[in-house]
Amino acid sequence: MDSELMTILEQIERDKGIAKEVLIEAVEAAVASAARKVWTVGKEEDVTAKLDLKTGKIQAFANGQEIRSSEFGRIAAQTAKQVVFQKIREAEKDVVYNEYSTRVGQIISGSVYRFDRGSVIVDLGKTEAVIPRSELCGKEEFKQGDRVRAFILEVQRESRGPQIVLSRAHPNFVKRLFELEVPEIYEGIIEVKAIARDPGERTKISVYSKDDKVDCVGACVGMRGSRVKNIVNELHGEKIDIVRYSSDIKEYIQAALSPAEISQMQLLSVEKKANIIVADDQLSIAIGRYGQNVRLAGRLLGWELDIFSAAQWEEHLKQAQEGEAVEEVVVEEVVEEVQAPADDAEKEGEKSA
Repeated sequence: MDSELMTILEQIERDKGIAKEVLIEAVEAAVASAARKVWTVGKEEDVTAKLDLKTGKIQAFANGQEIRSSEFGRIAAQTAKQVVFQKIREAEKDVVYNEYSTRVGQIISGSVYRFDRGSVIVDLGKTEAVIPRSELCGKEEFKQGDRVRAFILEVQRESRGPQIVLSRAHPNFVKRLFELEVPEIYEGIIEVKAIARDPGERTKISVYSKDDKVDCVGACVGMRGSRVKNIVNELHGEKIDIVRYSSDIKEYIQAALSPAEISQMQLLSVEKKANIIVADDQLSIAIGRYGQNVRLAGRLLGWELDIFSAAQWEEHLKQAQEGEAVEEVVVEEVVEEVQAPADDAEKEGEKSA
């Protein structure tokens, strides 16, 4: 047992990264505690234990005198074994926590292990993670054994071990997918300005190129739409609108509401509010199904957008004038085309993928 203990401690130091000094100190404290309970019942004695680093032999002392008993060796061996196993478990938990806590915000892959009340338990190899039901996209379905990628949302330290929470619904999951698919984003040439997402349904992502020679929309779309199609496939058919960012809010609004064509708009910059006027045949396109297009555009911009047909706008102005509820409004004409698409791929990117 004596030499075996030292061999075990050295192996744990190599494999688990636990300093041997920490293990020795823990073993000595545990053995002293066990000896104190057995040999000092009803006595006020100071009990210590010492592990010989050369031989691996453990000795216990009460008030400076060595405790000699045929039972001591057995108790010391059992106690040392328990302490070592406990330290191994604690170290493994710490290793897992430290590894994954530094990866929060990144994408990770694993296999579907089991299901728990709507949540998906993912096997990561070293440990398990959970995708809560609220962090899954509505249309997604997985089977046991399926490979799955997800965004590391948070890592919580718990007594039973680290709890790793994953998400496929978070907007930054889409951002990370673009970083993986589009080298120009990963390298910082193209910047993702904002993302608005209805998980499983549609995402709008605005991008900006820091290099005039690199077309941000075309790069994100890829040759024949290959890059954005890979992301759409990963998201099980979720539509992706790639929006060209502009510091000119009129151009930015026009791009964000694509594919709708805007006729006029009224900007209330202080309130960050815009009234958008479109032709009658563009009204449903601008609003989108269940208001999705205008809602996502507003979230992308950080503005409140109200959509009017020409007839609705005229009625709005009439009511405003009659009620004298608002100041005189000035309607600005919008440039019909912000910028001509660079190529066919860009056209594909600026509409729903």
